[in-house]
Amino acid sequence: MRRGGAEPAQDADRVRAADHPHALPPPRSRRQPHLPQKPGRPRPGGTPGRVGRTVRFTGRVALVTGAGSGIGRACAMRLAAEGASVAVADINPSTAAETARLIAKNEGTAYPFTADVSSEDDVRAMIAAVLEAHGRLDVLHNNAAVLSREVYGRDLGLTEMDVDVWDRTLAVNLRGPMLCVKHAVPHLPPGSAIINTSSVSALVGDTDHAAYGSAKAALVSFTRYVATMYGDRGIRCNAVAPGLVLTEAARRVMSPERLAEKAAERILPDPAEPEDVAALVAFLASSEARCITGQTIVIDSGTTAHRPEHALRNWTAQATKPATHA
Repeated sequence: MRRGGAEPAQDADRVRAADHPHALPPPRSRRQPHLPQKPGRPRPGGTPGRVGRTVRFTGRVALVTGAGSGIGRACAMRLAAEGASVAVADINPSTAAETARLIAKNEGTAYPFTADVSSEDDVRAMIAAVLEAHGRLDVLHNNAAVLSREVYGRDLGLTEMDVDVWDRTLAVNLRGPMLCVKHAVPHLPPGSAIINTSSVSALVGDTDHAAYGSAKAALVSFTRYVATMYGDRGIRCNAVAPGLVLTEAARRVMSPERLAEKAAERILPDPAEPEDVAALVAFLASSEARCITGQTIVIDSGTTAHRPEHALRNWTAQATKPATHA
Protein backbone atom coordinates (compact mmCIF):
# COMPACT_ATOMS: atom_id res chain seq x y z
CA MET A 1 0.00 0.00 0.00
CA ARG A 2 1.57 3.27 -1.10
CA ARG A 3 0.65 6.52 0.64
CA GLY A 4 0.83 10.14 -0.50
CA GLY A 5 2.00 11.52 -3.83
CA ALA A 6 -0.29 11.94 -6.81
CA GLU A 7 -0.01 9.51 -9.69
CA PRO A 8 -1.16 9.97 -13.27
CA ALA A 9 -4.66 8.58 -13.92
CA GLN A 10 -4.74 5.35 -15.87
CA ASP A 11 -7.03 2.37 -16.37
CA ALA A 12 -5.19 0.16 -13.90
CA ASP A 13 -4.28 2.58 -11.11
CA ARG A 14 -3.12 0.91 -7.91
CA VAL A 15 -4.97 1.63 -4.71
CA ARG A 16 -3.42 4.12 -2.31
CA ALA A 17 -4.65 6.07 0.69
CA ALA A 18 -3.58 9.52 1.91
CA ASP A 19 -3.19 10.16 5.60
CA HIS A 20 -4.63 13.63 6.06
CA PRO A 21 -8.17 14.30 7.45
CA HIS A 22 -10.73 16.06 5.26
CA ALA A 23 -14.19 17.70 5.21
CA LEU A 24 -16.95 19.73 3.43
CA PRO A 25 -16.85 23.11 1.62
CA PRO A 26 -19.07 26.05 2.59
CA PRO A 27 -22.30 26.30 0.58
CA ARG A 28 -21.86 27.87 -2.84
CA SER A 29 -24.46 29.88 -4.65
CA ARG A 30 -26.58 27.85 -7.03
CA ARG A 31 -26.41 29.09 -10.60
CA GLN A 32 -29.89 28.67 -12.05
CA PRO A 33 -29.89 27.20 -15.56
CA HIS A 34 -31.69 29.27 -18.17
CA LEU A 35 -34.29 26.72 -19.19
CA PRO A 36 -37.84 27.05 -20.56
CA GLN A 37 -40.35 27.55 -17.78
CA LYS A 38 -44.11 27.17 -17.89
CA PRO A 39 -46.24 30.12 -16.73
CA GLY A 40 -47.55 29.65 -13.22
CA ARG A 41 -44.78 27.23 -12.27
CA PRO A 42 -42.10 29.38 -10.62
CA ARG A 43 -38.70 27.90 -10.11
CA PRO A 44 -38.30 27.19 -6.39
CA GLY A 45 -35.55 29.01 -4.57
CA GLY A 46 -32.89 27.59 -2.29
CA THR A 47 -30.19 25.05 -2.89
CA PRO A 48 -31.13 21.36 -2.88
CA GLY A 49 -29.35 18.93 -0.62
CA ARG A 50 -27.38 21.46 1.41
CA VAL A 51 -27.21 20.57 5.09
CA GLY A 52 -25.29 21.69 8.11
CA ARG A 53 -23.32 19.17 10.10
CA THR A 54 -25.63 16.55 11.59
CA VAL A 55 -25.12 13.26 13.40
CA ARG A 56 -27.10 10.79 11.29
CA PHE A 57 -23.91 8.91 10.30
CA THR A 58 -21.66 9.68 13.24
CA GLY A 59 -19.40 6.71 13.97
CA ARG A 60 -20.14 5.13 10.61
CA VAL A 61 -17.79 4.59 7.67
CA ALA A 62 -18.85 5.04 4.04
CA LEU A 63 -17.07 4.10 0.82
CA VAL A 64 -18.10 6.01 -2.31
CA THR A 65 -16.65 4.96 -5.66
CA GLY A 66 -16.49 7.39 -8.56
CA ALA A 67 -16.34 10.14 -5.94
CA GLY A 68 -13.93 12.42 -7.79
CA SER A 69 -16.63 14.54 -9.41
CA GLY A 70 -20.33 14.98 -10.10
CA ILE A 71 -22.81 12.76 -8.28
CA GLY A 72 -20.11 10.79 -6.46
CA ARG A 73 -18.48 13.93 -5.08
CA ALA A 74 -21.83 15.31 -3.92
CA CYS A 75 -22.69 12.01 -2.20
CA ALA A 76 -19.33 11.81 -0.44
CA MET A 77 -19.71 15.38 0.75
CA ARG A 78 -23.28 14.79 1.95
CA LEU A 79 -22.35 11.68 3.94
CA ALA A 80 -19.38 13.48 5.48
CA ALA A 81 -21.58 16.48 6.33
CA GLU A 82 -23.83 14.10 8.25
CA GLY A 83 -20.97 12.69 10.30
CA ALA A 84 -19.60 9.74 8.32
CA SER A 85 -15.93 9.05 7.79
CA VAL A 86 -15.76 8.74 4.00
CA ALA A 87 -13.40 6.75 1.81
CA VAL A 88 -13.32 8.77 -1.43
CA ALA A 89 -12.46 6.42 -4.29
CA ASP A 90 -11.83 7.32 -7.91
CA ILE A 91 -9.65 6.12 -10.78
CA ASN A 92 -8.26 9.66 -10.99
CA PRO A 93 -6.05 10.37 -7.95
CA SER A 94 -6.18 14.16 -8.29
CA THR A 95 -9.98 14.36 -8.34
CA ALA A 96 -10.27 11.96 -5.39
CA ALA A 97 -7.84 14.14 -3.45
CA GLU A 98 -9.81 17.26 -4.38
CA THR A 99 -13.05 15.78 -3.07
CA ALA A 100 -11.32 14.87 0.17
CA ARG A 101 -9.89 18.38 0.40
CA LEU A 102 -13.33 19.92 -0.06
CA ILE A 103 -14.71 17.70 2.69
CA ALA A 104 -11.82 18.77 4.92
CA LYS A 105 -12.78 22.43 4.64
CA ASN A 106 -15.81 21.76 6.83
CA GLU A 107 -13.99 19.58 9.34
CA GLY A 108 -15.29 16.25 8.14
CA THR A 109 -13.19 13.12 7.77
CA ALA A 110 -12.26 11.66 4.40
CA TYR A 111 -9.42 9.76 2.78
CA PRO A 112 -8.76 9.61 -0.98
CA PHE A 113 -8.18 6.25 -2.63
CA THR A 114 -7.18 5.54 -6.21
CA ALA A 115 -8.77 2.43 -7.67
CA ASP A 116 -10.04 0.96 -10.92
CA VAL A 117 -13.17 -0.86 -9.71
CA SER A 118 -13.02 -3.29 -12.64
CA SER A 119 -9.79 -4.70 -11.15
CA GLU A 120 -10.35 -7.25 -8.41
CA ASP A 121 -6.87 -6.61 -7.03
CA ASP A 122 -7.65 -2.90 -6.73
CA VAL A 123 -11.01 -3.51 -5.07
CA ARG A 124 -9.60 -6.08 -2.65
CA ALA A 125 -6.81 -3.70 -1.64
CA MET A 126 -9.21 -0.74 -1.35
CA ILE A 127 -11.60 -2.56 1.01
CA ALA A 128 -8.66 -3.82 3.07
CA ALA A 129 -7.26 -0.29 3.35
CA VAL A 130 -10.62 1.10 4.51
CA LEU A 131 -10.90 -1.60 7.15
CA GLU A 132 -7.31 -1.04 8.25
CA ALA A 133 -7.90 2.69 8.64
CA HIS A 134 -11.33 2.55 10.30
CA GLY A 135 -11.93 -0.98 11.50
CA ARG A 136 -15.38 -1.10 9.90
CA LEU A 137 -17.50 -0.34 6.85
CA ASP A 138 -21.20 0.59 7.07
CA VAL A 139 -22.17 2.16 3.75
CA LEU A 140 -21.06 1.14 0.25
CA HIS A 141 -22.08 3.43 -2.60
CA ASN A 142 -21.25 1.90 -5.98
CA ASN A 143 -21.24 5.01 -8.12
CA ALA A 144 -18.25 4.59 -10.45
CA ALA A 145 -19.07 4.51 -14.16
CA VAL A 146 -17.04 4.97 -17.31
CA LEU A 147 -18.10 8.19 -19.03
CA SER A 148 -14.96 9.03 -20.95
CA ARG A 149 -15.01 10.18 -24.56
CA GLU A 150 -12.96 7.12 -25.49
CA VAL A 151 -15.60 4.71 -24.14
CA TYR A 152 -18.99 6.36 -23.53
CA GLY A 153 -18.41 8.67 -26.49
CA ARG A 154 -17.97 5.65 -28.78
CA ASP A 155 -20.98 3.74 -27.39
CA LEU A 156 -23.12 4.41 -30.46
CA GLY A 157 -24.72 2.11 -33.04
CA LEU A 158 -24.53 -1.62 -32.37
CA THR A 159 -23.47 -2.52 -35.91
CA GLU A 160 -20.42 -0.27 -35.52
CA MET A 161 -19.81 -1.21 -31.87
CA ASP A 162 -16.19 -1.79 -30.90
CA VAL A 163 -16.28 -4.85 -28.65
CA ASP A 164 -13.68 -3.23 -26.41
CA VAL A 165 -16.10 -0.36 -25.75
CA TRP A 166 -18.82 -2.84 -24.77
CA ASP A 167 -16.46 -4.84 -22.55
CA ARG A 168 -14.98 -1.81 -20.80
CA THR A 169 -18.43 -0.37 -20.12
CA LEU A 170 -19.68 -3.56 -18.49
CA ALA A 171 -16.39 -4.07 -16.67
CA VAL A 172 -16.67 -0.76 -14.83
CA ASN A 173 -20.44 -0.27 -14.63
CA LEU A 174 -21.42 -3.83 -13.69
CA ARG A 175 -18.41 -5.93 -12.72
CA GLY A 176 -17.17 -3.05 -10.57
CA PRO A 177 -20.22 -3.05 -8.26
CA MET A 178 -20.12 -6.85 -8.12
CA LEU A 179 -16.48 -6.83 -7.01
CA CYS A 180 -17.13 -4.14 -4.41
CA VAL A 181 -20.06 -6.10 -3.00
CA LYS A 182 -18.07 -9.34 -3.08
CA HIS A 183 -15.27 -7.91 -0.96
CA ALA A 184 -17.34 -5.59 1.24
CA VAL A 185 -20.22 -7.85 2.29
CA PRO A 186 -18.17 -10.11 4.58
CA HIS A 187 -17.36 -7.02 6.66
CA LEU A 188 -20.72 -5.22 6.64
CA PRO A 189 -22.58 -5.29 9.96
CA PRO A 190 -26.35 -5.60 10.41
CA GLY A 191 -27.99 -2.29 9.58
CA SER A 192 -25.51 -1.48 6.82
CA ALA A 193 -26.53 -0.31 3.36
CA ILE A 194 -25.42 -0.70 -0.24
CA ILE A 195 -26.55 1.86 -2.81
CA ASN A 196 -25.93 1.36 -6.54
CA THR A 197 -26.11 4.21 -9.03
CA SER A 198 -28.14 3.03 -12.01
CA SER A 199 -29.81 5.37 -14.52
CA VAL A 200 -33.09 6.02 -16.31
CA SER A 201 -31.18 4.59 -19.28
CA ALA A 202 -31.84 1.24 -17.60
CA LEU A 203 -35.59 1.75 -17.93
CA VAL A 204 -36.05 3.08 -21.47
CA GLY A 205 -34.54 2.51 -24.89
CA ASP A 206 -32.51 4.96 -26.95
CA THR A 207 -30.76 5.16 -30.29
CA ASP A 208 -27.27 5.08 -28.78
CA HIS A 209 -25.42 4.12 -25.57
CA ALA A 210 -26.69 0.53 -25.63
CA ALA A 211 -23.71 -0.70 -23.62
CA TYR A 212 -24.23 1.91 -20.91
CA GLY A 213 -27.99 1.32 -20.72
CA SER A 214 -27.59 -2.46 -20.68
CA ALA A 215 -25.06 -2.31 -17.85
CA LYS A 216 -27.29 0.01 -15.85
CA ALA A 217 -30.30 -2.26 -16.45
CA ALA A 218 -28.33 -5.26 -15.24
CA LEU A 219 -27.43 -3.23 -12.15
CA VAL A 220 -31.15 -2.93 -11.31
CA SER A 221 -31.45 -6.72 -11.29
CA PHE A 222 -28.16 -7.07 -9.44
CA THR A 223 -29.56 -4.77 -6.74
CA ARG A 224 -32.50 -7.13 -6.17
CA TYR A 225 -30.21 -10.14 -5.99
CA VAL A 226 -27.91 -8.53 -3.43
CA ALA A 227 -30.91 -7.44 -1.35
CA THR A 228 -32.31 -10.99 -1.43
CA MET A 229 -29.02 -12.74 -0.72
CA TYR A 230 -28.03 -10.69 2.30
CA GLY A 231 -31.28 -9.36 3.71
CA ASP A 232 -31.31 -11.99 6.46
CA ARG A 233 -28.06 -10.44 7.71
CA GLY A 234 -29.69 -7.04 8.01
CA ILE A 235 -27.89 -5.68 4.92
CA ARG A 236 -30.02 -3.56 2.62
CA CYS A 237 -29.35 -2.86 -1.06
CA ASN A 238 -31.10 -0.27 -3.21
CA ALA A 239 -30.40 1.63 -6.41
CA VAL A 240 -30.96 5.19 -7.55
CA ALA A 241 -31.77 5.90 -11.20
CA PRO A 242 -31.07 9.54 -12.09
CA GLY A 243 -32.16 11.21 -15.28
CA LEU A 244 -30.43 14.38 -16.39
CA VAL A 245 -28.27 15.68 -13.55
CA LEU A 246 -26.70 19.10 -14.02
CA THR A 247 -23.17 18.26 -13.00
CA GLU A 248 -20.38 20.62 -13.95
CA ALA A 249 -19.52 18.31 -16.85
CA ALA A 250 -23.13 18.32 -18.10
CA ARG A 251 -23.24 22.12 -17.97
CA ARG A 252 -20.06 22.27 -20.04
CA VAL A 253 -21.11 19.93 -22.83
CA MET A 254 -24.85 20.51 -23.20
CA SER A 255 -25.93 23.28 -25.56
CA PRO A 256 -28.84 25.60 -24.70
CA GLU A 257 -30.88 23.80 -27.36
CA ARG A 258 -30.21 20.40 -25.79
CA LEU A 259 -31.06 21.73 -22.33
CA ALA A 260 -34.31 23.07 -23.75
CA GLU A 261 -35.13 19.65 -25.21
CA LYS A 262 -34.50 18.04 -21.84
CA ALA A 263 -36.67 20.64 -20.13
CA ALA A 264 -39.53 19.74 -22.45
CA GLU A 265 -39.20 16.05 -21.56
CA ARG A 266 -39.74 16.42 -17.83
CA ILE A 267 -42.82 17.27 -15.76
CA LEU A 268 -41.18 19.41 -13.07
CA PRO A 269 -39.53 22.72 -13.97
CA ASP A 270 -36.15 21.89 -12.43
CA PRO A 271 -33.64 19.24 -13.47
CA ALA A 272 -31.82 17.38 -10.73
CA GLU A 273 -28.50 18.60 -9.41
CA PRO A 274 -25.87 16.36 -7.80
CA GLU A 275 -27.01 17.45 -4.34
CA ASP A 276 -30.52 16.12 -5.06
CA VAL A 277 -29.14 12.66 -5.77
CA ALA A 278 -26.91 12.91 -2.72
CA ALA A 279 -29.92 13.62 -0.50
CA LEU A 280 -31.63 10.48 -1.82
CA VAL A 281 -28.50 8.36 -1.35
CA ALA A 282 -28.08 9.63 2.22
CA PHE A 283 -31.69 8.73 2.99
CA LEU A 284 -31.29 5.21 1.58
CA ALA A 285 -28.07 4.77 3.57
CA SER A 286 -29.73 5.87 6.82
CA SER A 287 -31.80 3.96 9.35
CA GLU A 288 -34.81 5.98 8.18
CA ALA A 289 -34.89 3.64 5.17
CA ARG A 290 -34.51 0.49 7.31
CA CYS A 291 -37.48 -1.24 5.66
CA ILE A 292 -36.55 -0.34 2.07
CA THR A 293 -34.49 -2.84 0.12
CA GLY A 294 -34.28 -4.25 -3.40
CA GLN A 295 -35.76 -1.06 -4.84
CA THR A 296 -34.69 1.26 -7.65
CA ILE A 297 -35.71 4.86 -6.97
CA VAL A 298 -36.02 7.08 -10.03
CA ILE A 299 -34.95 10.72 -9.62
CA ASP A 300 -35.59 12.43 -12.95
CA SER A 301 -38.06 15.31 -12.35
CA GLY A 302 -40.82 13.19 -13.83
CA THR A 303 -39.15 12.51 -17.18
CA THR A 304 -40.14 8.82 -17.26
CA ALA A 305 -43.50 9.29 -15.48
CA HIS A 306 -45.57 10.28 -18.50
CA ARG A 307 -46.39 9.35 -22.07
CA PRO A 308 -43.99 10.57 -24.78
CA GLU A 309 -46.80 12.72 -26.17
CA HIS A 310 -46.41 15.06 -23.21
CA ALA A 311 -42.82 15.85 -24.15
CA LEU A 312 -43.74 16.22 -27.82
CA ARG A 313 -46.54 18.68 -27.06
CA ASN A 314 -44.37 20.58 -24.60
CA TRP A 315 -41.43 20.83 -26.97
CA THR A 316 -43.65 21.87 -29.89
CA ALA A 317 -45.20 24.61 -27.76
CA GLN A 318 -41.78 25.89 -26.73
CA ALA A 319 -40.43 25.75 -30.29
CA THR A 320 -43.37 27.69 -31.74
CA LYS A 321 -43.58 30.30 -28.99
CA PRO A 322 -42.79 33.78 -30.38
CA ALA A 323 -39.39 35.05 -29.33
CA THR A 324 -39.36 37.91 -26.84
CA HIS A 325 -36.72 40.62 -26.93
CA ALA A 326 -35.69 42.95 -24.15
